[in-house]
Amino acid sequence: MRNNEHAQIDGPSPARVRRFRKLIQDHYRSSGRSFPWRETTDPYAILVSEIMLQQTQTSRGVPKYLAFLERFPDFTSLANAPLSDVLAHWQGLGYNRRGKALRDLAAMVVDRFDGVLPEIREELIALPGIGPYTSGAVCAFAYNQPVVFMDTNIRRVFIHFFFPDREKVRDNEIIPLVERTLDRKNPREWYSALMDYGALLKSTARKNPNRRSAHYSKQSKFEGSDRQIRGALLRELLGRGEGGSGLGLNEKELITALGKAGDGEVERVRYILDQLKREGFVWEKKGRWIVSEE
Repeated sequence: MRNNEHAQIDGPSPARVRRFRKLIQDHYRSSGRSFPWRETTDPYAILVSEIMLQQTQTSRGVPKYLAFLERFPDFTSLANAPLSDVLAHWQGLGYNRRGKALRDLAAMVVDRFDGVLPEIREELIALPGIGPYTSGAVCAFAYNQPVVFMDTNIRRVFIHFFFPDREKVRDNEIIPLVERTLDRKNPREWYSALMDYGALLKSTARKNPNRRSAHYSKQSKFEGSDRQIRGALLRELLGRGEGGSGLGLNEKELITALGKAGDGEVERVRYILDQLKREGFVWEKKGRWIVSEE
């Protein structure tokens, strides 16, 4: 029986676990990356980093993270901030839903938990914008709890080492290995080490191991997408709407600013505006669109 097949059925041997841990930890201790969110155990700061870095490269995220924390240093300041202010500080990161969800989450933490983020994973998952990964990351990095979770870098490491000849590797095959190899004495450092080794593999492996995941899917093209138009609409409204002149923009002004006057494009912009309105990002008053302040 091949080693990778053995790993799937019985799990790696204790000796193999020790070798694996040593390799990951040695790399981290000699070449670990330095990030501001690794210099703190503040649950708020760590939560901001985890939500901000979803779909965002760390190099681009660092200055945004520092500026965001300077403007909104805790749950109370974020919860009380106008949405336009939060979105203005979120510009350049994409996926504005994350910024709005983070503000909604802050309001809930202030209202239900007196501004203190829960330590219990089930309570974290119940908050808006937090799923299995983010809840696990907060528990590990903020509270040093030996929980089991996985992100794209962690997945890459386990596929590379334990499924070298496999295609369509499922997450439910990887999770038991994450649990089996977990350093329960210092999960905070261990997960940082795994993520750094995953980042190393992304740049050095001949073929990205994550492409052999059963859950791999190529990200859809951004250029010309509804996601691009959503971001552009919010940018225009933040720049010249409530956060700028205060007058908002009418539909014609928005369409002109976006250069979307072609056949079908006007209806597309109208549809996206209505979508943003339903989601609570914008509102319309006397024919002019403004970023919501609720």
